[in-house]
Amino acid sequence: MTTAGTLAPPARPAAALGFLVLAGIVLAALTEAIAGTVLSLGRGDIIGDIHATPDEFALLDVGYTGAKLTGFLLAPWMTSRFDPRGVLVGATFAMGLACAVAALTTRLDLLVALRVVQGLSGGVLLVAGQAIVFLAFPRSRQPVLQALFALGAVVAPATLAPALQGWLLDSQSWTWIFSSVLPLTLSACGLLLTGDCPAPARGAMRRFDWIGFPLVSIAFFCLAYVLSQGSRWDWFEAPRILWLTVTGLAALLAFLGHQVAERKGGLLDFSLFRSSEFSFAFIVSFVAGAALFGSAFLIPAFAVSALAFTPTDAGLLLLPSGALFAAALFAAAYLMQARGLAPFATVPLGILMIMAAMWMLSGSNGDSGAADMMPAVLLRGLGLGLLFLSITLIAFGGLGARNLAAGIGLFSAGRQLGGLMGVAALQTMIDRDIAGNTAVLVSDVARGAPAAIERLATVTAALEAKGMGAAAAGRAAVALTARAVSGQSAVIAFDTAFNAVALLFLFAAPVLVAFKGILSRLARAG
Repeated sequence: MTTAGTLAPPARPAAALGFLVLAGIVLAALTEAIAGTVLSLGRGDIIGDIHATPDEFALLDVGYTGAKLTGFLLAPWMTSRFDPRGVLVGATFAMGLACAVAALTTRLDLLVALRVVQGLSGGVLLVAGQAIVFLAFPRSRQPVLQALFALGAVVAPATLAPALQGWLLDSQSWTWIFSSVLPLTLSACGLLLTGDCPAPARGAMRRFDWIGFPLVSIAFFCLAYVLSQGSRWDWFEAPRILWLTVTGLAALLAFLGHQVAERKGGLLDFSLFRSSEFSFAFIVSFVAGAALFGSAFLIPAFAVSALAFTPTDAGLLLLPSGALFAAALFAAAYLMQARGLAPFATVPLGILMIMAAMWMLSGSNGDSGAADMMPAVLLRGLGLGLLFLSITLIAFGGLGARNLAAGIGLFSAGRQLGGLMGVAALQTMIDRDIAGNTAVLVSDVARGAPAAIERLATVTAALEAKGMGAAAAGRAAVALTARAVSGQSAVIAFDTAFNAVALLFLFAAPVLVAFKGILSRLARAG
């Protein structure tokens, strides 16, 4: 008879242990969401505290983005050589450690190095985490499981992270954003090490590509700098942008040529494109990345620069859409998992919702508030939820253990590059439109347009009524009018940018549908 002192603790159900691993993966993705978006609202505070010029500050962003893109392609090799869960734990711990040190230093060179570590870790942990979800859990449950993963990988950086960062910037400082990653890291690592799930099948072991890795790293870092900083330097008017573009494209072409020659030993797996579903989803990932990153850039930037929102208010503007984003993810997951709905069925609806949301935002003006923008922001969340789960399942549903991680890495890199291109195009459009709009409005004032003269007279009279002298009131009226012109120019520029995102889908949607039809016919013919 077993005594009370020798009773073994009851074993936890396998499902509970698997849930712990899944929760750890979501928390790991959340660490990347916070670290990856830390510069979006904290730019001014960080530049002031580390005494950096805008060019020096740009290195923090470029270092992270270039390393993250490289990590996407490095992760498949790592998961083929080592235990995927060990790779995920190691990358998550490296992310937390790099963020903890970043919170303690103001040295620019060290921060740049830490941003590179964070970006590389972020790319690896996202690919390793999503690969584990696909390979260690039943395919029949993937819609709901991928919706859960998307909470940390897609919903958080688009909605939750800006709200958290805005609050920390207003109430504490930017160092607290990095510090907030550490407890998430420890929790994620603890859950991943405590939980258990079936060991994911691993692809064929591959040797390290000593030629391809440095080539693609050079290409990604150069392109990340060009796409993120090109607008500041008026693109190819600056020699540095021209030479970095040439260097990046040359390195990219050399990398692709090397991958073709290597065939089975490179970082890229070209066999992925034999799947018409993956090819279609890969192309859509560019457009979806532009929509996700572009709108996530436009909405807070418009709120801060044109509407004078605080960082907290700008971050909170996107937060409610996170609930609808998540609701759309799980509604689509239920329809696909329980009702057998084809993943492609929700793609057109998601595109239409995002188009409608951007069109609604294009009607904003200088007097708009959070309540005016909220219907469009919520509709955007619904559309993104329907779109992202669908293209994820379309892309990876037919891939096996041999090339799944490579597919996830390539797909993620495509989405990130699409986002970089989208944000770069929108930033350039806004900068040029603001300058052009200001010139037009100022010319109206200069040539004595009736509306401008009336505005100046009204403001001058109001200032004189408050006791200001005539000459001083006239100068102040001109200054206030100039400020109003600048604000109105920004509003018009942002409205044009919102329209541009809507038009992107208007033109891209029929092209994508036609491309899908061509791929389907080729697949049937083959």
